[in-house]
Amino acid sequence: MKTIDYNKHIWEGWTVVDFVSELAPMFDPNQFQTKQQVKEWCMDNQPYYKKHIKEVTEHFYNLINSK
Repeated sequence: MKTIDYNKHIWEGWTVVDFVSELAPMFDPNQFQTKQQVKEWCMDNQPYYKKHIKEVTEHFYNLINSK
């Protein structure tokens, strides 16, 4: 498992942890089976920034694999 840099700046003051914090209440690990599904969900639900953020995807994908 890779170490995720949660303090990495992504966009206009937003860091990885900011995006993770915004998405966490909506995330249901039971609705995903693949990393691609997690990636698409993250991009669709991230506030303001709709591009792929690999660290955010990795964070939520790790939650699926840890259950």
